[in-house]
Amino acid sequence: MSFPLLTATAALPAVGAVATAAVPAARRTAAKWLALLVSLATLALAITILVRFDPGGARYQLTESHAWIADFGVRYELGVDGIAVALVALTALLIPFIVLAGWNDADPLETGSRRWRPTQGFFALILAVEATVIISFEATDVFVFYIFFEAMLIPMYFLIGGFGDRAHAQGEAAASTQRSYAAVKFLLYNLVGGLIMLAAVIGLYVVAGSFSLADIAHARATGSLHMATSTERWLFLGFFFAFAVKAPLWPLHTWLPNAMQEATAPVAVLITAVVDKVGTFAMLRFCLQLFPEASKWATPAILVLALISIVYGALLAVGQRDIKRLVAYASISHFGFIIMGIFAMTSQGQSGATLYMVNHGISTAALMLVAGFLISRRGSRLIADYGGVQKVAPVLAGTFLIGSLATLSLPGLAPFVSEFLVLVGTFTRYPAIGIIATIGIVLAALYTLVLYQRTMTGPVKPAVSAMPDLRARELVVVAPLIVLLIFLGVYPKPVTDIVNPAVKQTMSDVHKTDPKPSVEAAK
Repeated sequence: MSFPLLTATAALPAVGAVATAAVPAARRTAAKWLALLVSLATLALAITILVRFDPGGARYQLTESHAWIADFGVRYELGVDGIAVALVALTALLIPFIVLAGWNDADPLETGSRRWRPTQGFFALILAVEATVIISFEATDVFVFYIFFEAMLIPMYFLIGGFGDRAHAQGEAAASTQRSYAAVKFLLYNLVGGLIMLAAVIGLYVVAGSFSLADIAHARATGSLHMATSTERWLFLGFFFAFAVKAPLWPLHTWLPNAMQEATAPVAVLITAVVDKVGTFAMLRFCLQLFPEASKWATPAILVLALISIVYGALLAVGQRDIKRLVAYASISHFGFIIMGIFAMTSQGQSGATLYMVNHGISTAALMLVAGFLISRRGSRLIADYGGVQKVAPVLAGTFLIGSLATLSLPGLAPFVSEFLVLVGTFTRYPAIGIIATIGIVLAALYTLVLYQRTMTGPVKPAVSAMPDLRARELVVVAPLIVLLIFLGVYPKPVTDIVNPAVKQTMSDVHKTDPKPSVEAAK
């Protein structure tokens, strides 16, 4: 029996979470190092998956299948295609940086406060989120996916509600109230989506007689799966609603700005760069594969919602006074591009959407983590409280600039390639949608450059005159992300080579081919 590599990659951070939580309260530093070592070991396993995966091989590789709840047709089935491999690698890559960035975020508060921030719990919860996200990307049984899709909400709830941002102008009591509100809102939105999905999961089993993607695909191919059009559409809507909440797609997005504003910067990265990717990934793996006809039926409406997300998120980002809320609304706009690429039903659009998931994760992590370092120095999230930072902390300002330029998809940085592919793929089938979506690019340039101008340039404000530059630990966090943004901006082929075969198979699932050019070549 071969080594269960996929299980090990998810189980290691789960075991690490338990071990980290069990570290004695007085040994905070030991808990931090244990969490970091576990995250690095998980990254090593993810790299092993990446190396062993053959893009030209079977659709799902490194598969595992074991009987679990036989009476209900539930099997423990795992497998990865190119899209899942890329996102497992992204998750495992970002967690060590998140741990390092949050190294001191859960330490005891200042002298005189009796409140204890349980450091061990903070890092244990981060590892727990990593475990649930990784196995969600690996699951090829719908029921197994659903369990971990919901399970990740619990550690995220405590990370948002229990370990909030210290940069709060209204005092600890007000901060605690707002953190609780943001955490409950996050949980309720996602629980409602999950409950609707649960009804759809049960309905799928009643119709298909199985939770296994392989079994359902085989039944569809052989003609033994009979699903009425109305039934398929209702089941699709049940799945899509849950994924749209997680993504987040307008108008189900309102939990995200609150959660990112109140969470620490590393937890905000965990939300938008890691957890939210499960929603867009699941649209590709489950919505399109299980319900191809319903996906095509719903495409016009979903494209309109994605377009609204792009423009609405960018417009609200322009008007933000809070740095973290600005990044949150920018992410809503970017997720609109990802969903638009998925439902454009073209190979360029879906390849671009998958590449966008990876690139957005890296660029958002770079920008938000540097913003977190900035906020921790000044003690404020308000843009108006900054000015002239580049004169006193040039390295911090330089990395913040690169993260900002990546957010606006500047050519030469990784998000540009993915955004370009999404727009090209959308324009070839839906030219009006593609044209209107470019408004998001213009607005992105506005909110990112204005953010940089107001915080980093101009006269040095007294409150930032003694601000220290990035320290060694912070440089270790930021530098690799900047290198990746530049490398993938110049040479995205390593990622596209992995995801393109999976995209072609997804296109085959929905029986779509790329549209032919409408203008004949000149003779």
